Amino acid sequence: MDLEALRKEIDSVDTQLTDLFVQRMNLCAQVARYKKEHNQAVLNQGREREILRRVSAQAGEELDSYARILFSTLFDLSRTYQEMLLTEESKVAKEIAASLENTPKLFPKEAVVACQGVEGGYTQQACDKVFSFADIMYFRGWAGVFSAVQKGMCQYGVLPIENSSHGSVNGVYDLMRSFDFHIVRSVKLHISHSLLARPGASLAGIKEILSHEQAIGQCSEFLQSMPGVKITVCENTAAAAKMVAESGRDDLAAISSEVCAGIYGLQVLKDKVHNTDNNYTRFIVISKEAEIYPGADHLSLMFKVGHTPGSLTRILSRFSSLGLNMTKLESRPISGADFHYMFYLDFEGSIYDPTVVKLLSELEQELEWFVFLGAYTEE
Repeated sequence: MDLEALRKEIDSVDTQLTDLFVQRMNLCAQVARYKKEHNQAVLNQGREREILRRVSAQAGEELDSYARILFSTLFDLSRTYQEMLLTEESKVAKEIAASLENTPKLFPKEAVVACQGVEGGYTQQACDKVFSFADIMYFRGWAGVFSAVQKGMCQYGVLPIENSSHGSVNGVYDLMRSFDFHIVRSVKLHISHSLLARPGASLAGIKEILSHEQAIGQCSEFLQSMPGVKITVCENTAAAAKMVAESGRDDLAAISSEVCAGIYGLQVLKDKVHNTDNNYTRFIVISKEAEIYPGADHLSLMFKVGHTPGSLTRILSRFSSLGLNMTKLESRPISGADFHYMFYLDFEGSIYDPTVVKLLSELEQELEWFVFLGAYTEE
């Protein structure tokens, strides 16, 4: 047989497979109704193992593993379909509908906003990029920002979550599980680091450099060119500049922004000390209540999957099958649970697309822990 003839045979088989798939899912719907009437759980692991043994033997040794993958996927789809049929309306679908109805059409220009650090920091600069008139409350750590938003002290909070050259801000991701919040916007800020010192100081006389760990990583090549200089981590690049200004030392410098040089009366010993000019940090704007503004096309969620082979792969395959582009996947260990992880995921999609809402509803039903963080636009 030539290639075209083989393809026609495959098309014929695919048609039969589709008809059988529809038939199987219709039978699953009947099973769901029976389980509901008799108060039975959707998952029946013994039944699934029995089917896997049977199809494995039927497929033969060469196709054994492929058959198991196929039917494991069918089981996932069947369970999700049954869960959807047994639930009148998912919590996440209700939340999205309420947010779309209650959120104003325009993002606010002014608000009370929580930021980590002090005046002049990159978080403050990101805040100013989002809000025209922000009343900023500064907090020493990121936990303070989360807490202020959760307690209603501030309407919004701004937090860095990743840098284009130095990766994720792990401390922020680690805190996400501990607070209730929603993401309402994100913004990318170009980061340009300079070496700042008190007036009269010289580059050759610097013995210690202060900065945040992210900035230190972003300027690693420059720091390697200064052997013997002590590197000290502090809470914020702007705080580092302030400490230098108040130190009275001419041998102390900070990696910070030129904005801080003006604020704290420092001189620029060397500009552009970062490894690359393509240096951007992404910040998220969080709120206590869910807000979804027009044009939202970025979505974020957190979840935990079962500690079994292939559990994460089966979840992620849903996105590619629907043509949804995943832009971020971050895993963080769960404290107190050995080698168990939570996952943070960003993807592009329209919150107005029923397919997207349906996917979120299915994930909420299927996953043992699931949090929809929000739908938003990115500047």
